[in-house]
Amino acid sequence: MRSVVPVWILTILAVIAVGVFVTPAEFLVFMPVVLGLALLVTFGIQIVVRERKGFVNRVSASVGGAVVILALATVVLGPLAFAAGAKL
Repeated sequence: MRSVVPVWILTILAVIAVGVFVTPAEFLVFMPVVLGLALLVTFGIQIVVRERKGFVNRVSASVGGAVVILALATVVLGPLAFAAGAKL
């Protein structure tokens, strides 16, 4: 769990940064960027950990948690983005 929680915290901080610093019409453009960042950080942490046992479980938990966090953020930021004129 030590290598999973930092990815979740970074994802939450990145979503907050998107909500604060990005214009509302571009909220949904940056959600995949945050997911890509979470994926890169996940693999970076797993390289540092150097523990072979449970690798797939740790990566799955890290990325799965990031996806859940981004889904919740999209529920909040999505309507704001569409109200600001975002298009699919």
